[in-house]
Amino acid sequence: MPTGVAIRDVREHLFAAAERILVRDGAAALTSRAVTTEAGVAKGVLHRHFPDFDGFLADLIDDRIAALAPRAAALRESVGTGTVVGNLAGAMTALFNSVAVALIGLMIFRDDLRARLRAAHPGGVPLLADAVAMIASYLALERDAGRLAPDADPQMLAYTLIGSGHLLSAGRRTSPPDEHEVSRMITAVVAPSLR
Repeated sequence: MPTGVAIRDVREHLFAAAERILVRDGAAALTSRAVTTEAGVAKGVLHRHFPDFDGFLADLIDDRIAALAPRAAALRESVGTGTVVGNLAGAMTALFNSVAVALIGLMIFRDDLRARLRAAHPGGVPLLADAVAMIASYLALERDAGRLAPDADPQMLAYTLIGSGHLLSAGRRTSPPDEHEVSRMITAVVAPSLR
């Protein structure tokens, strides 16, 4: 992008460029120069908006965690409608898109980023821990609505679902599992708790 041309939402423009690199080339290829080149901006643009590259990456992850809030609200609103497996399959298929899986890999790959994120997210791996909270909240509501057994443990079910969902999705850069595969996994996990 030529110097002097205004970019509407610089942060989102840079975030989108980083995500494209992550999905296409992996965490090892993600550098500040690669991001600015992909975004078509001067290298200084990134450093004008973020204190350093790990700060940029931490903000990217925090932004994507914040994007879970509407998904969590929609999942909670689905309580008592459709099927538990269907509701979870839709949410988890959207959750484990190729970008989310790449962001999880990035946190594992970069030690300094992981350390920075731990300060703001002390409980588990960011994004995964937030996904567990989203699923556990939904399952607790379904249990209260009588669609899960009274002795069902929403937190443990959520850990199992998110861990299994991540394993099902990891390593699939171009084609995440479809909703049918995700539904099979969810059914295997929650079937004993369904009423």
